[in-house]
Amino acid sequence: MKRLVLSALGACALALAGIAAWVHAGPPLHVSAAYLAVEHKLADLESRTVDIPGFRIAYLEGGTGEPLLLLHGMGANKDEWNRVAYHLTSQYRVIALDLPGFGDSDKPADGRYYTPDQVRYLTDIIEALGLDKVHLGGNSMGGRIATAYAARYPDTVKSLWLLAPSGVMSAKPSEVIKRLQRGEQLPLVVSNREDLDQSLELTTERAPYYPDPVKDAFAQSATENYRLHSRIMAELNQEAASQPLERIAAGLSVPTRIVWGKQDKLFHHSSAEVLRELIDGSSVFLLPDTGHLPMMEAPAEVAEDYRKFRSNLP
Repeated sequence: MKRLVLSALGACALALAGIAAWVHAGPPLHVSAAYLAVEHKLADLESRTVDIPGFRIAYLEGGTGEPLLLLHGMGANKDEWNRVAYHLTSQYRVIALDLPGFGDSDKPADGRYYTPDQVRYLTDIIEALGLDKVHLGGNSMGGRIATAYAARYPDTVKSLWLLAPSGVMSAKPSEVIKRLQRGEQLPLVVSNREDLDQSLELTTERAPYYPDPVKDAFAQSATENYRLHSRIMAELNQEAASQPLERIAAGLSVPTRIVWGKQDKLFHHSSAEVLRELIDGSSVFLLPDTGHLPMMEAPAEVAEDYRKFRSNLP
């Protein structure tokens, strides 16, 4: 009997070792798909699609309760919400979108992706999903779009969750801004694996773990979309100069939780206080030792803070 138990344990150990070896050295696209499928399962999220005029939209959905609609940042996709969703789907209906032009959603090269366009698409998505009112969240570019949507349709948004939204022009200059002003070339749009690694150094203080094949798959996708995302980045930078987030947020009166990492190298955390003064009913949560992606770097802390915020809503 003892020999059988030892044999079974040995077989399990070998199987686990084989799985670990495959995760770290298998085909990138296959490993990435399997790895993200596990994240979806753990977070109780399912992959779905919905059609709107001109686009098929991919999204993740899970949980029950009032809908929390989440918008990713520039060059990212719906999977940046997996780890924080793990802590939220037990209480809320979480819907994480791939915005038009990103992830698995349609991304025509001649499409329009300025903020007002994304707000229009978001309106179509909310209607297609049969949603009435939503709690809306976004990181970076997604935070800018969420703010613009709330400004345009305040009666549809029950609350805002802004995680380092882009486009605050009156804040202190960030490390990245200073480096760009010195003429440094930084991979703000990723074109290869080396760029991806450098980008993670710029966007995170405590980088979330992913096996190398998964990172390779991320880099491959970024390479394929480099031309389009470079164009979108240039358009959004131009837009922010003439339409800073301060102008969009001014006069907003919606319960808003602003979350920022104190070590954000892209956008200085002083942006949070700028927005707090502009948005009636807003408050700020600053995270130490955290960069531009708090929902990925500190998912448990961010989720706990969000639950407290939601529990205090009228």
